[in-house]
This record gives sequence, structure tokens and C-alpha cells, in this order.
Amino acid sequence: MVRNVKNATLKDVAELAQVSTATVRRVMNQNGYVSADARDRVESAIQALSYRTNALAKGLRTQKTCTFGHLLTAIALNPFFAGVGLGVERAAMEAGYGVLIYNVQGDRLQERRGVEMFIERRVDAILFTTPIDAANVQLAVDAGVPVVQIERPTSVQTASVVVDNYAGSVLAVEHLIACGHRRIAYIGGLFDGLAASARYQVEAQRCAGYLDTMARYRLPVDDRLVALCDYYSLEEYHHAGEGYRATHAFLDAEQPPTAVFAASDLLAAGALQAIYERGLLVPNDIAVVGYDDTYAPYLSPPLTTVRQPMMDIGRAAIRMMLDAWKKDDAAADAQVMRHETLLPDLVVRASTRRQAVNQG
Repeated sequence: MVRNVKNATLKDVAELAQVSTATVRRVMNQNGYVSADARDRVESAIQALSYRTNALAKGLRTQKTCTFGHLLTAIALNPFFAGVGLGVERAAMEAGYGVLIYNVQGDRLQERRGVEMFIERRVDAILFTTPIDAANVQLAVDAGVPVVQIERPTSVQTASVVVDNYAGSVLAVEHLIACGHRRIAYIGGLFDGLAASARYQVEAQRCAGYLDTMARYRLPVDDRLVALCDYYSLEEYHHAGEGYRATHAFLDAEQPPTAVFAASDLLAAGALQAIYERGLLVPNDIAVVGYDDTYAPYLSPPLTTVRQPMMDIGRAAIRMMLDAWKKDDAAADAQVMRHETLLPDLVVRASTRRQAVNQG
């Protein structure tokens, strides 16, 4: 029989489920052993009583606000950030936490204001997707707030979640080689050549994956078929100009490529525009592969691309904090130092296919 209990308490749930309040806490916190039968009874009781944890009371007991602060480089324009943000939000909600989002818009001063606001709000942890200024990360650390840096961790030692961008590029180039291509052009972001540079590490890894894979298969890299572009400002997200210009230059070469690997879907969109302007067909005349799987399904033709696990990135960032706090309550006030690297995968669509390629 379902009870109608207004403002049900933990004790009400325990009584209905015929277990102790400690067992109810273990089920809710996903911490410690609970038999399958007892877990089912507790979950049924929670649902029947419409029980919700009292965030204020919980905060008073644990000295937590049950809130994460999430600094996003940009909410709009680049779907990567929105995908990570959605993963963070869902994982936090499932654990009974809320998320405060601060849109940085690529501005280090805005990022600092966001950190200061989160410190004042006493959030339980701050997530940077992606950090702009190491000094702002250090500000959060010095305030004793646990931090997770996502995608481009700075030199400040905190927890981090990254994607193996090098492996993603290898997947893309090996796919084009398996399709029969040998003259493969590359369009990517500029990088400064310093391995420790957080700002450019993604671009450097993607380019290295391309170069190393070409070398491993003993395929020559024509410098005229490699374009590194400055597309970091948010304004560049409004168009695919760099990919467009680079591809026109490739097609003007004495020996144009039979395939283009673009290190973002945005750059690949520009490549498709240039190819169509030349009256060429994709993939009949030239194949195109992108990176991210953001715009890729919506382009024409649908784009083969390296898919970033955006939702999983956000979930991993939340999970590593929650796992640390479950193991030791004192860890809630300590700096978590866990690091996690996720793997991308290749999504094959209509912009590539296996065929006999005329290499000229």
C-alpha cells in the first residue's frame, strides 16, 4: 500500500522499506553493500513517498552545498561545450547535485569572475571546460575548492579529463589509407610547438597523429597539402572560412589531394564548400573526414568524422569527484588528483568510401 506522506523523511523511507536508515543512506549514496532485495525495497519506497533529500539539511551535515560550478568556454557556437555541459548536468542531477553554469566566452577576465563567484557561492567543486588562464585555476585551488580541468589542462596540478586526440587522428588517417588514398591533405589549428602549452595541446596531438600515421605507412607528406589555421577566436565559429581557403589552395596544387582530413567538423564544412564550388563530388572525386562529430551528421553528404565522447567527458568529471568523496568524506575538502583519458571513435558516413583512387 502506497503511503501519502507530505515532506517524507529518511526515517519514513526506512520504515516503509523495512530497513535501517543507514541502509537507505547507502542506497542513496551508492556507497557500501546492500542486497538486491533491500535495494529494490528502498528504491520503491523512495518512489512511493516521493522522497527528496533536503539539500539545505544535507549541506549543514556535510558542509557541502551539493552544487558544482561549471565554467564553459562558450555555451553556443561550438557544440562540443554544450555536449560536455549536458553530460555534467545529467551526471550531477542523478547524484542529487545541482550545476551552476558560467559562460566565459573565451575571456580570461570573465573566467576569473566566474571562479570568484563560485568560491563565494561555496560550490563543492569547479569544472573548467576548457581552462583559459592557469592563474584562474590556481585561484580555485588556493581557495581549497576541488577542480577538474577538461580537454586542455593547464600546468596547475588538479584532476583532469582529456580525450586521446592523437589516437583519433590515427583512426581518421588509417581509414583514408584503407579506402585507397595516398595523397591526404590536412587542415588543423596552429600550435606553438611547446609540448607543455595547454592552449595548443589538442591541435598539436591531432597534427602529430596525422604526420606519424603517414610516416608509418611510408606515405610522403607534401607541405603544400598541410594547412595550419588560426581559428581560436569565437568569431571564427560563425563560418568555416579557414577550411574553405585551405581546400581551395589544395585543389590549385599541381597534384591535388584525393582526400582531406580536417581536424574539426567546422573546418571540414569549409572544405566541403570549396569542393562543391569546384564542381567536384564527395566522395567520388575527393573524400573528406572531420573531427568532433558535432556538425558532421548535418552536412551534405553526412561527414565521416572522429567522434568525441562529449557526454562521457562530462560524466567522467562528475564521477571522479563523487567517487573520491564516497571513499573518504575528508576528500571533499582535499584536492582530487585523478586523471582520466577517454578514447574517441570513428563514425563512417557518406563522405568516404573504399574505392580505387587515381593518385596521379
